[in-house]
Amino acid sequence: MLDWTDRHCRTFHRTLTRRTLLYTEMVTTGAVLHGDRERHLGFGVVEHPLALQLGGSDPAALAECARMAEDYGYDEVNLNCGCPSDRVQSGAFGACLMATPDVVARAAEAMRHATSLPVTVKHRIGIDDLDSYGHLAHFVGTVAQSGVTTFIVHARKAWLSGLSPKENREIPPLRYDVVQRLKAEFPHLTVVLNGGILSLDAAQDALAWADGAMIGRAAYQDPFLLAAADRDLFGEAATPVTRREATEAYLPYVAAQLAQGQPLNRMMKHTLGLFAGQPGARHWKRTISEQGHRPGAGLEVVEAALAGVPDEVLDARAGETAPQPAPETAQLSPA
Repeated sequence: MLDWTDRHCRTFHRTLTRRTLLYTEMVTTGAVLHGDRERHLGFGVVEHPLALQLGGSDPAALAECARMAEDYGYDEVNLNCGCPSDRVQSGAFGACLMATPDVVARAAEAMRHATSLPVTVKHRIGIDDLDSYGHLAHFVGTVAQSGVTTFIVHARKAWLSGLSPKENREIPPLRYDVVQRLKAEFPHLTVVLNGGILSLDAAQDALAWADGAMIGRAAYQDPFLLAAADRDLFGEAATPVTRREATEAYLPYVAAQLAQGQPLNRMMKHTLGLFAGQPGARHWKRTISEQGHRPGAGLEVVEAALAGVPDEVLDARAGETAPQPAPETAQLSPA
């Protein structure tokens, strides 16, 4: 979720769900220790519960970043051992770490000694030719000896040679059966399923045997699916918000960011999928995309975008089907 789940995105997602655990983008230890610390670690209180996701392999650097995570008030610190991008390969971290479980164990142990926060590990089911169940079990068993008890498992292997990061999210087949076996053979560990979960119903299915379910791209591309999470997954009695209510709740934050000099599109790009599959979605996306980047663009752009979305869509709640108006191609939209 690099360049996706920044603090603007997380603030927007919090208008939809209070209980879901959110994760930061993966930030490298080098960026935290030698870069703009506030930009990489800063967040708003509304974003809780929130986990900091770190990329790195040096135990001392990871320990120092874990210590900072606690100082900043995060709720969890996560070591990424699943990202297959070229950048992490050149830095020998991310998914590369699955080849060196001893390195991960030492890093995780150093992190645990540096903080009282939960330390978790996110990883694949394998990489390249290291894709047997035996290797996966050895990886998890070795890292668990460091005291880590929560493993977030992307149920795809990663090909570090020959596939792009995008292809690594789609081409290797999902193997939920492998993660199920892992949970069965490590019942004392918390195993969270990741990969291919596109709805709350799918998350609920996973929770029949897994201890948690992580939704990644689907929650970004269709964020309104999060609106029912507190009710459907956490058992809260609260009524899910509408898209109108979520947008209105987000606008004070947007206005505050505009006052600090942030361009409108930086906050609003994370809302482009809010009306996915609904009448008015094209108008919303086009208006935000075409006008939001212009110098001086303000909340009037959001108002113009909202004006092209039918009220029945704006005010529908999660689980409700809005009445279908005339095809959107017949609707007039401002230039």
